[in-house]
Formats: sequence, structure tokens, C-alpha cells
Amino acid sequence: MAKSNEKKLPAERRAELLSILKNRFEKHPSRHQGLAWADVQVRLDAHPEKLWVLDDMETTGGEPDVVGLDAQTGEYIFYDCAAESPAGRRSLCYDRAGLESRKEHRPATSALDMAASMGIELLTEAQYRELQQLGRFDAKTSSWLKTPAAIRKLGGAIFADFRYGTVFVYHNGAQSYYSGRGFRGMLKV
Repeated sequence: MAKSNEKKLPAERRAELLSILKNRFEKHPSRHQGLAWADVQVRLDAHPEKLWVLDDMETTGGEPDVVGLDAQTGEYIFYDCAAESPAGRRSLCYDRAGLESRKEHRPATSALDMAASMGIELLTEAQYRELQQLGRFDAKTSSWLKTPAAIRKLGGAIFADFRYGTVFVYHNGAQSYYSGRGFRGMLKV
């Protein structure tokens, strides 16, 4: 994780972010049935470095929300739940190798590099399909997904969107990028 455990949000921003997260949690109870905000807040208070990461998710347009609880670790799982792929994380190649293979018109960074710098992971195909059970996401955009090594070894990367009432998973060269394609992240707290 690129974020250090020593990084803490200023008190005012911390309070603002917690209010945003709590309001979103209360507005979308179907995303986290059986979970209580008070328990989530206790976990967030115990891990202030995770608030720094959630703030990055929020400020890049991800609208993170709790989508589950890891029964083995007791960690709450946050996904980016913005209706469309986060606006502050679009127009990116899939990874560093894809970015470096471009001869011209390189984007600023790659999805994997940006996710690592933020301290989050790209959603897998299974996680993306789980997310789509909680609402409708990426009806106008698409999101890079964590690509299996066998596909990446051949130069490809996968992305997904929701069209015609269906989740579609596609492939592209890892060096490609589009203004309507970003990535969604996951964080455990």
C-alpha cells in the first residue's frame, strides 16, 4: 500500500468524510444488509490510514460504500459505487507495461499504477458481477477489471460494463485507453 500508516486526514476533512460515508450507508441499505454503521465507524476509527484511502476514492469520484463483511478477517469491504466509472480515474491504460508500449499519446498513468498509489485494488470480474447485483453501474462507461495473468501475458486486459440489462465483460489491448473507461476499486477496513 502506497499510503503510510502515519497519514491522517485533518480533523475537519475526517468529519466531513465520515458524514458522507454514513449518509451513503444509510441511503443504500440494500448494499449492506445486516450491517450497522456504528460497527463500521468503530473499525474506521481503529484504522485512520484507511480513511486517507477512502478519501482518495471519494475525491476521484468513486463514491465508496460498504458492500460486505469478510467473515474470516472481520474487515468491512468497500467498493466504488458511483453510477459510472469514477470520473477522476478515466483515460488510463491498464498497467505500466501497456502504458510504456504506447509510442505516442500516452495517458498520465495506468489503472494499476493509480490503484496502487491510492492503496486500493481493482475489482475482479466476480466482484464486478457482485456489485451489479446491488444496483446498475456503468450504463454509459466501462471499468477495467483485474485481469487474469494468462490474458495479460498475451497482451490483453479485461473490462466490463452494463448494457441491455446484462453485464458484459470484454477484452482490449492493455495499452488502450478511452475517456469513458476507468476503474473501480476495493478496500478492506
